[in-house]
Amino acid sequence: MDVKSFAEGISCIVMNRNDSVVTLLRPVSKGEVLSFQIEDRICTLTAKQDVAFGHKLALKRIEIGETILKYGESIGVAAAVIEEGEHVHVHNLIGVRGRGDQSFHEKGELKI
Repeated sequence: MDVKSFAEGISCIVMNRNDSVVTLLRPVSKGEVLSFQIEDRICTLTAKQDVAFGHKLALKRIEIGETILKYGESIGVAAAVIEEGEHVHVHNLIGVRGRGDQSFHEKGELKI
């Protein structure tokens, strides 16, 4: 894999090939098309909102209750449907590590 630098326009990274999010290396604007690499593949993603540096965008549609992966590890579950390219943060992600109070309704909705 080639080494890239910020000067080459790299705007986001995927930490692990199993991740469901990209991490932004700079602020991005709604409608901006981002390029990133997963192993040897170059991929693109369109931002659905303006999003700040260090935040995450969904790589794919994420369903309610679905585990969200970063670094190949769970960072929480989706509290709402998150569309590809949408901001993933505390408004639609629930951290569940160490919590015993999380359960799912019969319809698959997350009970908080």
